[in-house]
Amino acid sequence: MPKSIIINKNGGPEVLELQEVEVGSPGPDEIKVTNHAIGLNYIDTYHRSGLYPVKLPSGIGLEAAGKIDEVGSNVTNFNKGDNIAYASVPLGAYSQQRIIPSKIAVKVPDGISHDLAATLMTKGLTTNYLLTKTYKLKAGETVLFHAAAGGVGQIFAQWANSIGAKVIGTVGSDEKIKIAEENGYLNVINYSKYDFSKEVMKITKNEGVTAVFDGVGKNTFQKSLACLKVRGMMISFGNASGPLDPVNVPKDIQPKGLYLTRPSIAQYFTNGKELQAGADAIFEKVKFGKIKIRIAKKYKLSDAKQAHADLEARKLLGPAILVP
Repeated sequence: MPKSIIINKNGGPEVLELQEVEVGSPGPDEIKVTNHAIGLNYIDTYHRSGLYPVKLPSGIGLEAAGKIDEVGSNVTNFNKGDNIAYASVPLGAYSQQRIIPSKIAVKVPDGISHDLAATLMTKGLTTNYLLTKTYKLKAGETVLFHAAAGGVGQIFAQWANSIGAKVIGTVGSDEKIKIAEENGYLNVINYSKYDFSKEVMKITKNEGVTAVFDGVGKNTFQKSLACLKVRGMMISFGNASGPLDPVNVPKDIQPKGLYLTRPSIAQYFTNGKELQAGADAIFEKVKFGKIKIRIAKKYKLSDAKQAHADLEARKLLGPAILVP
């Protein structure tokens, strides 16, 4: 029987259990998929730890790429043998084979491998909505992106550069500075050594940036507000350092008339048409060399515990995948 990672309780990486599971036939609107590559994302640690509560026992993982084994009777837009990718609930991507709703899948074009596709859905779609929908980034603008050497960060700078914008990045160690620079960051600040808000103001000649894209959370929020321009936008989309403290609107937002938003993929890709269009946009940029992806590490599915430990210890220097 195929195997999947199951969590029976919340906790650290040790709660990830590899178990045999029975996979039946898909329902009318479902497809049966064999996963060839599974995306490793920080949100997976939130589901595992209980920061984002899930009903237990549960599978884990949102993102994977593979081939269709069987289609449900109502499915007309996919066929057996199609290469597909997905990044959505229901949880359970950490699996060799599973059944998913057909509406969450997108077709993967020739020239995009399963390994690449499994790193592009969550991170690519996140980048897509961040700079084309949540904040429509324009040529000539300068913005700040935290965790610049991470999977989303690497894609973000390349995409931003392709439209003529400039990005200042922050990283947590000197080792990650080169990675961020190689992916197109104008300036890179090690926020474990320097006050990044002061450095950003120096770089921008005290003008500040028009937007901050923050997936780090608790540790960066206040200083991010400090380096925004008047009417700037704070885009908080992650909690890598912990959830945000309550926001004091008169103190934090009002003085500069700032905007604050907390977006997610689900709010911007609400149906299959939007999802395929979003995926096609990132696939196209990869195929034409506008965005280059280097997979930092591959783990066996059975090594999911180590993968999570490395992810939370900030050891991964870019996107990583699990291989079933």
